[in-house]
Amino acid sequence: MMPSYLRVALPTPLRRLFDYLPPQAIDPKALIPGIRVRVPFQSRTLIGILIEVAQESTIPDEKLRTALEILDDVPLFPQDIYRLCQWAADYYHHSLGEVLAAAMPVLLRRGKAAERKVKKTSKEIAITPETPPELNEAQAVAVNTICAAQKTFRIFLLDGVTGSGKTEVYIRAINEFLQVDQQVLVLVPEISLTPQTIERFRARFAVPIVSLHSSLSEQERLQGWLAARSGDAKIVIGTRSAVFTPFAQLGLIIVDEEHDISFKQQDRFRYHARDLAIMRANMNHIPIVLGSATPSLESFLNVKRQRYDYLSLPVRAGIAQLPEYKLIDLRRTSQEEGLSETLLGAMQAHLAADNQVMLFLNRRGFAPVLYCTQCGWIAKCRRCEARMVYHYSPARLHCHYCDTKNAIPTRCAQCNESPLQPIGLGTQRLEQALLKHFPDVPIIRVDRDNTRKKGAMQDLLTQIHSEKKAILLGTQMLAKGHHFPHVTLVGIVDADAGLFSVDFRAAEQMGQLLLQVAGRAGRAEKPGTVMIQTRHPDHPLMQLLLHQGYHYFSQALLAEREQSTLPPFSYFALFRAESYKAQSANEFLTAIKEVCYSAASKVTLLGPTPALLAKRKGLHCQHLLIKADKRSTLQEVLKNVLQHIERLSAHPVKWVLDVDPVEVI
Repeated sequence: MMPSYLRVALPTPLRRLFDYLPPQAIDPKALIPGIRVRVPFQSRTLIGILIEVAQESTIPDEKLRTALEILDDVPLFPQDIYRLCQWAADYYHHSLGEVLAAAMPVLLRRGKAAERKVKKTSKEIAITPETPPELNEAQAVAVNTICAAQKTFRIFLLDGVTGSGKTEVYIRAINEFLQVDQQVLVLVPEISLTPQTIERFRARFAVPIVSLHSSLSEQERLQGWLAARSGDAKIVIGTRSAVFTPFAQLGLIIVDEEHDISFKQQDRFRYHARDLAIMRANMNHIPIVLGSATPSLESFLNVKRQRYDYLSLPVRAGIAQLPEYKLIDLRRTSQEEGLSETLLGAMQAHLAADNQVMLFLNRRGFAPVLYCTQCGWIAKCRRCEARMVYHYSPARLHCHYCDTKNAIPTRCAQCNESPLQPIGLGTQRLEQALLKHFPDVPIIRVDRDNTRKKGAMQDLLTQIHSEKKAILLGTQMLAKGHHFPHVTLVGIVDADAGLFSVDFRAAEQMGQLLLQVAGRAGRAEKPGTVMIQTRHPDHPLMQLLLHQGYHYFSQALLAEREQSTLPPFSYFALFRAESYKAQSANEFLTAIKEVCYSAASKVTLLGPTPALLAKRKGLHCQHLLIKADKRSTLQEVLKNVLQHIERLSAHPVKWVLDVDPVEVI
């Protein structure tokens, strides 16, 4: 009998499989594709996935190494997850071994046993489910349409204004799928949204529900993953990596806040969870619902091209009404620490009526700049071309790019004088200003600095719901998807950041964020008001967004994109090279560009050029952008480039390929 060879996918950047001899005295029946295998690799051992058992190898037997251990009795992944990983590796041009590793919990990557520990707690299964509210006509149509698509691949864009009851539509549809013993996957963009979603679902469903996100312990994530694979968990709620969760009987996928760029992984394996969720629904012949109050331009275009089915929730649920918008022209009103007299007066009135006020500032820390008033020196990070952010509590200078932390200097590093001044506004500084104006009102700040500890976000949300009147202050963590029924005034402290950015997607993201923030106001029986501080109140995009709505705003942006042949009317891939010498990164990308010249008639090449943040973590960063009119053309060019790229390995650079980047700056 001819010897068998194990063809294994390993978690390395090399885009190929590796051949090994099977362990000695192994039963050939145990060599099942999909199981984990522990193998020697260079001077270490790795955990890989057995892809196939081959009868031939291009490498002589004497040069092959022997696998050390078989770790599983049955394949780790169901067939749809394996197919999804294969598709993702091909589309994003990433190593299959690294994609498969990203699809499993960390403990399984380390070789731990895939053992299910069955343990039910009071938190897993509700009490008597609460009584559901009555649906309005638009909600009922949406639920019925989704449920009619059982066991059929259809993509629904659920476009509902903030407070229109999208979650209630999800719940009603999920209930119908549970009735026929199917499981449901719900993806949310932020960890902060997971606890409230789980709490609401547990109040309505008497079935096991698990969450999957990075705030859980590794054991908790493994057990949730295995509970879904076994079929015990009927509903899984998670962030982007949960798209790879195995299910025994998956029947429906929901992607909430589908427009959110948090669904795009921004390092290592750079996938988009929304797009992978759509592909997974296709492979399983099941429906998928993409929900948002501010859908992405890509989704609107897919509706126009009749690839998605459009479901609309045009009004708020119950008696709640959409808020009233008011622009505050900062050029014509005095302000103190970012707060105009107009906004302060409105806050006082709403708080006096025992309501809550929410202020949005998408900049954490105390001040973005520490400045010497004597010579103009600015504190900068030594490892990045970025300014150090001044933090008040705990006191430090902090680089938000490489996480370097320094003590606050008492004298200027350039002129040795002492008049150092924090310039600009962050959430900590705004909090200090609010304490002066409203000393008797609880001020609840929500940003990354005070939500790092496990359970911190849930504690803050509990405090928000328990206070009769309060000032909520935060970044976009506070703005996304939360339901605050006592908030009647929302103040946007600085609305101008997205109006003049070099990123062509900035205007779209600005509009989405403004409306998402504004949507926190007036979600119950009390009317809401949104006050927007800006130095450009007459900007055409601002006027279009506030006076004609997001649909007209998005259609105007789509027209601009089409005229400029920018995504979604073209397709991008971005090569990013980093090196301790800028010249090395430039030479590497120039070599890639020369390989692309053979396809110059099919694609447009832009660069190499320094990234907007040209130095990060001590490395110089350069970009090469490849643009094509067709997705297939881009994929063809990338495959050709990657066939040649290993020849460029002599260059001392770190590089990554980002297909469909959401940031090209």
